[in-house]
Amino acid sequence: MKQGFLFITKKLLRLIALIIAICILTFSLLEISPIDPIQTYVGGNMMKLSEEKRAEIEAYWGLNDPTPVRFWKWAKAALSGDLGDSLIYKQPVIDIIAEKFKASFALMIVAWFLSGLLGFLLALFAGGKPGGWLDKGIKTYCYLLMATPTFWLCLILVLVFSVWLGWFPATLGTPIGVLAEDVSVWDLLHHMILPAITLSVVGIASITLFSRQKLVEIMSTDYMLFAKARGETLKQRITNHGVRNMLLPFITLQFLSFSELFAGSVLVEKVFSYPGLGQATVDAGLKGDVPLLMGIVLFSTIFVYIGNLIADILYVIIDPRMRKGAAL
Repeated sequence: MKQGFLFITKKLLRLIALIIAICILTFSLLEISPIDPIQTYVGGNMMKLSEEKRAEIEAYWGLNDPTPVRFWKWAKAALSGDLGDSLIYKQPVIDIIAEKFKASFALMIVAWFLSGLLGFLLALFAGGKPGGWLDKGIKTYCYLLMATPTFWLCLILVLVFSVWLGWFPATLGTPIGVLAEDVSVWDLLHHMILPAITLSVVGIASITLFSRQKLVEIMSTDYMLFAKARGETLKQRITNHGVRNMLLPFITLQFLSFSELFAGSVLVEKVFSYPGLGQATVDAGLKGDVPLLMGIVLFSTIFVYIGNLIADILYVIIDPRMRKGAAL
């Protein structure tokens, strides 16, 4: 009980320190950005904006205050649950994040499952017989994936599966011209499949190569040689011994991939015009929407950290030897 309390307390303190550091860094970078937030708020009427009206808007948003004062006001409001209003959407930031994250979470969870499943299976096929033709083919495939720019892969998939074959829609998350209440589950899935496949490719290569290397090390251990001498087939050795010992590093890497998925969703959603949190992040960054961008950074930090925390907890649950170290 005491060890669990110390473990959770240590993780919470690290999360608080991480949030403070990232928020300060993000706010400082936004301060030196050349993008004018007033122009984002006013839009096309910027040329008609008088100096008096501009000064009034700056006073309303607190842009005349020094940077430390502005950050302190934002942080104090954020602690109370108020992340401000978005300059782009003219809505509370917390409502926008909640709405956009629903679409992004569905996309990321499908991509996360696909990348983990395919990566683990490919690692089993490759690491079972290292140096074979299947192992070389899978490694070559993974190296090509790692060297392929994500945006280029998005465009290729759109060209092949949307333009040439017409199997999937090229953009958006729902059909054009259809009311929200008339959108079916199939419509949502149909628009999600291609972005999800593209996003899953981002994590397959690293999971496959890492898990394969772990399996190769396991296959060369003494107890694996003893199992082979005892008459166990390759399939039995992998199933009985290899998979179990691969699970710990695989689970850690799989949950750590939350950060890669979140970063990859920004580019994928922008290319596919998918109405998720990734596209909102790009729009907020390009248009200088400080409240929205700060809210997304805060939310994404917590989201990624929770993924890492789940990995640590599962690590301790699966391997009792780690429980003593978890409390250190």
